[in-house]
Amino acid sequence: MNNLSVIQTVAVYILPLIFAITVHEAAHAYAANKFGDNTANLYGRLSLNPMNHIDPIGTVVFPLISIIMGSMMGGAGLIFGWAKPVPINFGKLRNPKRDIFWVASAGPLSNLVMAVIWALAMKGATYLPGSYFSTPLFMMGQAGVGINISLMILNMLPILPLDGGRMLFSLLPKAQAMKYAQTERYGMWIILILLMIGGLNFIIQPLYNFFVNILFKLLFV
Repeated sequence: MNNLSVIQTVAVYILPLIFAITVHEAAHAYAANKFGDNTANLYGRLSLNPMNHIDPIGTVVFPLISIIMGSMMGGAGLIFGWAKPVPINFGKLRNPKRDIFWVASAGPLSNLVMAVIWALAMKGATYLPGSYFSTPLFMMGQAGVGINISLMILNMLPILPLDGGRMLFSLLPKAQAMKYAQTERYGMWIILILLMIGGLNFIIQPLYNFFVNILFKLLFV
């Protein structure tokens, strides 16, 4: 793949990626604030301003490497990245063990909503045949669907500190939840090892295909 194609791929993916990560973190902040914890608001994170959430390494470097490597291999591949974690004081939640479920689920749910919006953008592009904006909009919509579905599934994995791990902690009985919480110290190592050996792609790809197929069947009938 030539340099121009790589640049075009990055241009198509960068906006959906920034939105996906920014809105995901903002959703956590809004949910935490709703359930009684104003910590994120005090730190300026109750915002949709990307600059308040971007992590130089996680939001820029890692995703760009993923996109470029994927482009060279003929596709976007698994895009791996993160933003600055939203500061949450679980002790300030009105019912910490219950409310952590809703705070954690807000992120993946926001990605699902954005995937639907980007899919609608793709459909809108099909009504603009021959338009200057048709192809770029369709490609950006396709990228947005892929990024958001991938991030939703990744964050739903039952591994602490991922959102799925927080949700599982909330659902477990107290004694089991406390034991499960002790695994958080190993969580990022587990994720990195899975990433390096291809385990994340093995887990995510079937679920990705399932959700994307359902989404497109519902919207492109």
